[in-house]
Amino acid sequence: MKKLIVANWKMNPQSLAEAKRIFEDVKKSLKPEASKKAEVVICPPSLYISNLKSQISNLKLGAQDCFWKEKGAFTGEISPLMLKNLGVKYVILGHSERRENLGETNEVVNLKVGAALKKNLKVILCVGEKTRNDDDFFNIIKEELLEGLKNIPKTSAKNIIVAYEPIWAISAGGGKADKPEDIFEMAIYIRKILFDIFGKDAAYSIPVLYGGSVNGKNAKRFLEIEGIAGFLVGQASLDPGDFLKIANLCPL
Repeated sequence: MKKLIVANWKMNPQSLAEAKRIFEDVKKSLKPEASKKAEVVICPPSLYISNLKSQISNLKLGAQDCFWKEKGAFTGEISPLMLKNLGVKYVILGHSERRENLGETNEVVNLKVGAALKKNLKVILCVGEKTRNDDDFFNIIKEELLEGLKNIPKTSAKNIIVAYEPIWAISAGGGKADKPEDIFEMAIYIRKILFDIFGKDAAYSIPVLYGGSVNGKNAKRFLEIEGIAGFLVGQASLDPGDFLKIANLCPL
């Protein structure tokens, strides 16, 4: 199975010219052997997607969010069908920053997941606890998975990816990456929950990514963790050099 390396640019960069530069730098410098071993996905702010579409070759495009309705009077929202028609393949849903800053609940995330899957988008469902000191942090992950994937048909499992991104580890908030042994333990736990939802085959085939202060210096040891299929990269994805160090590790 190919590794999956996803760049979440968040609300960056501040100009289309800079977005094109970063995208082009990654495209040109991604090693051919890495392209064969990994799917590299760039998730820019939505207003840049149509401009970057023409530059696609060895990269895939993703979106950072979508709404749960196909069309209508929903000011400022973007539908899964709009993304599909733009050539977008992936969409990040349930990111902790949207949960925390915009009040997205598990129920809202579930509506978005269902709508995106109906349009055959590949959904990157984010889960993660605020603090590891909370004795209940495993149950937080369980709840986010059970409620986020509620009533999702088993046939849609092939288009689901789970990104484990502990909130306390996100570099934008001053965090530091989790320990490999703890990520391994969480990957096993996530697969156990997926087994309860979709059954054995899906539990082992759904990719589990890690996110949270991933960079070119620490990516190798995380990529070696059994059960981790790749990364959701935030801050480091805006630095083509650092991001390429991560992506070009994939033939190892």
